[in-house]
Amino acid sequence: MTTIALFGATGRTGGHVLDQALKAGHEVRALARRPAAIRVTSDSLEVVQGDVLDRAAVNRVVEGADLVISVFGRVKDSPDALQTDGTRIIVESMKEHGVTRIISLSGGGLPAPQDKPKVPDRVIRLLLRTLAAKVLRDAAGHLKVLQDSGLDWTVVRGPVLTDAAFTGVYRVGWVGVDASTKIGRADLADFILHQVHDHRFDRQMPFVSY
Repeated sequence: MTTIALFGATGRTGGHVLDQALKAGHEVRALARRPAAIRVTSDSLEVVQGDVLDRAAVNRVVEGADLVISVFGRVKDSPDALQTDGTRIIVESMKEHGVTRIISLSGGGLPAPQDKPKVPDRVIRLLLRTLAAKVLRDAAGHLKVLQDSGLDWTVVRGPVLTDAAFTGVYRVGWVGVDASTKIGRADLADFILHQVHDHRFDRQMPFVSY
């Protein structure tokens, strides 16, 4: 049985990750600023109160886990470097407790070497650089933390996220290569959980879409 340290369980994607992880028989230890926001209950779930910048809380979540899934996101008034600093704290905790595998969620605006963006992709990236420069810098900072960590990491990237019903059918490629502009959160969560035991994308940044 796999024990997952989950960061971001109360988010719209993280909720799907949590539900699917429990249904798949995993043990989950989840960090939540407001534990009451986690509606699901299970003997296989432990909720730790705190946030990702709280080192003590992060340590309680990571200790004894087999791997980390990080899908936490920004909320109103989040620090500019939330993802970078939070990921750094998680990585430091992983090293302290001997956890070597982390799966992290980011967006398609974060470029990968295999990307071949088409004109619409370039337009979207231009808009992101203009309208969400801080978010992109933070995403790039979190990637640098992972690249420098020496850990076994995978950054899962997605396009526009929707609340479409789960299908289990989606494409895995790169921006501009076998990709579209949308993915449902439930299907994105399905791919994230497949990375628990699938190492084809170690130290890579696959792009998941319909």
